Amino acid sequence: MILLASPSQDDLLRWEQAVDDLAPIRSATRLDAVRHELTRSKPQVLLLDHDLPELEKPNGITDLMRLSPETKVIVLSRAISDETEWGLFRTGIRGCCRHDIDPTQLRSVVEAVQQGELWIRRTLSWHLLNELVTITQEKNKIKQAVSDLLANLTRREYEIATLVGDGESNKQIARRLDITERTVKAHLTEVFRKLDVADRLKLALIVKGSMPPRSSTNLGH
Repeated sequence: MILLASPSQDDLLRWEQAVDDLAPIRSATRLDAVRHELTRSKPQVLLLDHDLPELEKPNGITDLMRLSPETKVIVLSRAISDETEWGLFRTGIRGCCRHDIDPTQLRSVVEAVQQGELWIRRTLSWHLLNELVTITQEKNKIKQAVSDLLANLTRREYEIATLVGDGESNKQIARRLDITERTVKAHLTEVFRKLDVADRLKLALIVKGSMPPRSSTNLGH
């Protein structure tokens, strides 16, 4: 189902003519009706007028998306700045275009979004690239910081931390490494101290998020 939301009946009529054969259509002219339909119907796509009354942007759009996370939102607007439009994409919308877009092109927008694509202007693509670069750099910094911590572990501590990351119990680790459970506990106490973590769950999260799979990790014998 495709939900159309705009205070303008003329816009709703044009949008419906553009997409009426792609899916069943429902229309709403008020924010409370949009919320109701999102909660009840879980539409595949929402065509949302940026000027819908009482819609506090961008927080209002974020709130709508929480009601139906699987719904793909396309915002239709009058003239807005690049910064405003990029801010909308950062909330998670899948497309943005002029509210008076040609019906044939609007159909293309909806079809692209239905197939999992983003409909974003080329002039905004550098924002997307910069965002990806920043995210990658931050992930690499975190990974390097954790790797530096793990480098402080001895070979045996590293082995045990890896096995904890795989979800193995102290008894299983002791059996695998041919040592006593008491020895495993002693090593874990030291691992917790060096990594400044308080329990196995946090240790497992660190290990699983920073180490390669066991099949490619050479632990030695």
